[in-house]
Amino acid sequence: MQPKYINLYHSGELEKRAERLWARLASCDICPRECGANRLEGELGFCHSGHRPIVASFCDHHGEEPALSGSRGSGTIFLGNCNLRCLYCQNYQISQNWQRQKSNEIDCRTLAEHMLYLQDELGCHNINLVSPSHFVPQIVRAVLEAVPMGLKLPLVYNSNSYDSIRTLKELDGIISIYLPDLKYASDTRARELSQAPDYVRHARNAIKEMYRQVGELVLDRFGVAQRGLIVRHLILPNGLAGSQQSLTWLANEVSPGVAVSLMSQYQPTHRAHQFPLLSRHISLPEYEEALRVMSKLGLEKGWAQVMGSHKIYLPDFEREGHPFMAKY
Repeated sequence: MQPKYINLYHSGELEKRAERLWARLASCDICPRECGANRLEGELGFCHSGHRPIVASFCDHHGEEPALSGSRGSGTIFLGNCNLRCLYCQNYQISQNWQRQKSNEIDCRTLAEHMLYLQDELGCHNINLVSPSHFVPQIVRAVLEAVPMGLKLPLVYNSNSYDSIRTLKELDGIISIYLPDLKYASDTRARELSQAPDYVRHARNAIKEMYRQVGELVLDRFGVAQRGLIVRHLILPNGLAGSQQSLTWLANEVSPGVAVSLMSQYQPTHRAHQFPLLSRHISLPEYEEALRVMSKLGLEKGWAQVMGSHKIYLPDFEREGHPFMAKY
């Protein structure tokens, strides 16, 4: 299944989209915050990112969902900075410490070369763009550079779901697999924990748009994802994620056929201990209740991490080489 972005390149549409998105950096409205910063001139908005993409790490990631990792790994590019401020972010070393990310700035040509390295040298199944929401223009420009260099893998948009619908529409046909988080069912919690008081509306609208573009998950004969939507839901302690409400919305308003990745890996990292309700791991009853909700709603496609996953999936971006200790 050839990614659609190749046809978009040959028709000239990919270049047009790259130009439209790049122009929007002059008064940035790429994500829902719509800061209006002139990123082309070095002004920094909420994401603290200019016009150059920031790549903190890139590797063959064997700990993603089985349909993404496959046998050869997901070609994961960890982009620096973020448009959220999650108190418990496990990637806080690269998402919240923006002063140190300046040294990871590259140009779009180099980003394209990273994609080709993951494809040709490491043999990964896909290109997995982590925290892409504030770097969409740079990603599309890199794809424009990478196609004539031979890029042919599905692109994964691994997002917190705090995404602009206008921006997502520019990605129609470019992204093959959407991998959004469904973090909260309450804007109060989103404001307290991620500084995003309007998260629920934006995230739900974004997930609907993603589903419109790619539909339900399509696997090849080896069980590797080629196209479709996978929604991640991280169980938080003390019901902070609103798991029942979020999963019910997903089943009723999107589709019970959507693949769901239920994540038990929560670990109180970064500033989580400043918020008492976040200061512990999830309990077995909390985990089992989320599983019951999924079963009751008929959300049968996807995966559920086992209890104790927090011991496995925590990256260390200060470790030399691969950010994950093991390749699972």
